[in-house]
Amino acid sequence: MDLTLLRTFVAVHRAGSFTRAATLLGLSQPAVTSQIRTLERQLGRPLFHRRARGVTPTAVGDELAHKAAPHLDALLRITETEREAAGALRTLHVAGPPEFLCLRVLPALSLLVGQGHTLRAAPQADAGATLDGLAAGHHDLVVTTAHPRGGLFRATALCDEEHVLVAAPYWAALVDRDRLREEGPAALDGIPLVEVHESLPLVTRYWAAVFDTLPDARSLAATVVVPDLRAVLECVRAGAGLAVLPRYLCQDALDSGRIVALAEPAVPPLRTWFLVVRTGSLALAHLARAHDRLLDAAVHW
Repeated sequence: MDLTLLRTFVAVHRAGSFTRAATLLGLSQPAVTSQIRTLERQLGRPLFHRRARGVTPTAVGDELAHKAAPHLDALLRITETEREAAGALRTLHVAGPPEFLCLRVLPALSLLVGQGHTLRAAPQADAGATLDGLAAGHHDLVVTTAHPRGGLFRATALCDEEHVLVAAPYWAALVDRDRLREEGPAALDGIPLVEVHESLPLVTRYWAAVFDTLPDARSLAATVVVPDLRAVLECVRAGAGLAVLPRYLCQDALDSGRIVALAEPAVPPLRTWFLVVRTGSLALAHLARAHDRLLDAAVHW
């Protein structure tokens, strides 16, 4: 059986789409379709059900993928080992939210630079767009708080991120902590808000987890909206208002007293970060090494 046909078949099986598989393989969509039809003729059985959006494997297709994919990944691993032995440099393309990339991911991966790696980072706040870029082959590895679905991706939990309700000392002094514990967000009325988006994603998640309610749009609207958590932190430090920030980003400012935590819930709200690659791509030695490096580093985050 032609290995090229099998490689194309596994790519379609993982991608769930002829078009997406064609992009990853560097082929035209008609070429992928032709190769799958050739393989189906050779086997005498259909391998995919054609749907309005993409394809789903038949039972025969699932069985073939289960048998063929590990061997194709092993061949890729052998090829990559030989490339590395020949001294070939490999570029790692990483994407994710700019703050997490800058403060967590890039410092951890920088240790690999010079060990057969070059590094390219694509800061991107939109999780959907980041995963689309991974699916299209623009990125090799992404970090995101969105858990992807489908067979194209392999997601590994990386770390949990604690969120903290913070403000500058001036605003913190105006908050009655007992009232905040008893009445919840009503104790914060009148304090300006700094957020990353008009929809108040961080505040909404915090309010739901800690106060068991949602923000009241009539009493709580963002005074400053800036799509970068580092800028949110600087605005809070300057006295622009309160904000919800990840602890890793604001711990130094908390320790120095430049900002103050307004609440200390018994169970702080957490958000999980995922390390995502395309299924099968960890057969690439440089990518597997980066993946392992981030998992090791995250133990201390």
